[in-house]
Amino acid sequence: MLRRQLLAGAAAAATLSTSGLPRPAIAQTAARTLRFIPEGNLQNPDPIWATTTVARNFGYMVWDTLFGVNEAMAPTPQMVEAYEVGDAGLTWRMRLRDGLTFHDNTPVRSADCIASVKRWMKRDGFGQRLEAALNEIRAIDDRAFEFKLKKPFPLLALALGKPTANVCFIMPERMATTDAYKQIDEYTGSGPYRFLREQWVPGALATFARNEAYVPRQEAPSFVAGGKVANFDRIEWKVMPDPATAAGAMQNGEADWWQTPSPDLLALLRKARGVNVDLLDKFGTMAVMRFNMLHPPFDNVKLRRAILPAIVQDDFMAAAIGSETELFATGVGVFTPGSPLANTAGLDVLTGPRDLNKAKRLVAESGYKGERVVFLAPTDYPVLFAYCQVGADLLRKVGLNVDFQASDWGTMINRRNNKGTVDNGGWSAFCTSWEGLNLADPGAHAPIGGQGEKGWFGWYSSQRMEDLRSAWFDAPDLATQKKVAEQIQLLTWEEVPFYPLGQAFQPLARRSNIEGIVKAPFPLFWNVKKTA
Repeated sequence: MLRRQLLAGAAAAATLSTSGLPRPAIAQTAARTLRFIPEGNLQNPDPIWATTTVARNFGYMVWDTLFGVNEAMAPTPQMVEAYEVGDAGLTWRMRLRDGLTFHDNTPVRSADCIASVKRWMKRDGFGQRLEAALNEIRAIDDRAFEFKLKKPFPLLALALGKPTANVCFIMPERMATTDAYKQIDEYTGSGPYRFLREQWVPGALATFARNEAYVPRQEAPSFVAGGKVANFDRIEWKVMPDPATAAGAMQNGEADWWQTPSPDLLALLRKARGVNVDLLDKFGTMAVMRFNMLHPPFDNVKLRRAILPAIVQDDFMAAAIGSETELFATGVGVFTPGSPLANTAGLDVLTGPRDLNKAKRLVAESGYKGERVVFLAPTDYPVLFAYCQVGADLLRKVGLNVDFQASDWGTMINRRNNKGTVDNGGWSAFCTSWEGLNLADPGAHAPIGGQGEKGWFGWYSSQRMEDLRSAWFDAPDLATQKKVAEQIQLLTWEEVPFYPLGQAFQPLARRSNIEGIVKAPFPLFWNVKKTA
């Protein structure tokens, strides 16, 4: 019997004119057009093929999802009207809401959902776990379909609604049957806005029009769940790589919303007439130091553990973020503070008294033989570069032979792919940051993935960690998940696949007549309004 569940330097130049920016081809009244400055260029609009945050943000503009997570990170139905779980957790039956259509006015059918889920499962780590537990997905009729499982998968709703890349967006069947490792070549969506591909200028401008046929849920919006009401006829994403130009556009009223204003321009923007600076992201970004664990010296876990007593998270945050303490947090462990799985298990390894001399002694006792440590650092990402400078200096202080190699991001990424020794073009360590959502649970948490050479750069290998991650996927409730998360954190201090360096928060800038921005770690465009 099925159990039914209804869930319902730049500052001086910041006043430069932006008159040379691309102008829309179609005239629109200012009140019905939103001009947005994204974090970066929309290089590839396929959010299943690409894993960038820009592609994910684009995806939420254009497509909808079967489930969505709310502010409490709980999955709730989105395109799904109701669902049933039965057969001891082996059957999940779902029914779509009435009136759902794609941008070409064709109805959203079970076949579209099934094809979309299948393509997504091929690319997403969480989806691959679901696929391994799945016998089949089959259509019951055009609005109902069911998952038949080999074993219970309690996190199925979360898998279909999670907001981290890759997101399970619902596309027409003809698009979703595209090979998961090939890019789609059309962008017919199911969400609140339509992508105007013919007006797309890569590197400069992406435009969207309201989907008049979209049927929002009759609920208040909550993160990526709830009612998605589109209030603009047109939205323009204007790419402005130069922060001074972006700041000038905000001051002059030529832009309405800037996603990632530079820290050194926040004071200027706060003083600007008609500009507000808000912090709506409670998850922020998580800074980490990562090692190459395939080769000396960081293949030696004793060395990785030895440095823990010398890590001062405040040093990293102050160097990168500055003196505004409300824009960063320290005392950070494996999981993102503010998320349900954040815990204090063993956290005194980072929050207890710092002892540089102890770290030096432990390094000497670890068997370190003076091997060269190639530390990669991206010069074109100031925050990441600051993390890397502090990290390299720390390693020098504890006695490591550091070779600091600064380059642009693209060069660094290419070198990071190299699994060879440092004498063969390889590397030893780098610092980066992750969107806090990615480190909120073991499903998307790449730094703790113990898959070895199949995993994230650094290639940490641990069957013990993989067993704990599997236990989290199989956990029947949040209480059990939290216990597993504590075990994962304790194992992290033992095997040390990475160092948590702190949590940073990114404010947004908006014109004061922009209201209703949904509290979220990334920009969402429903519910937003422009007043006169």
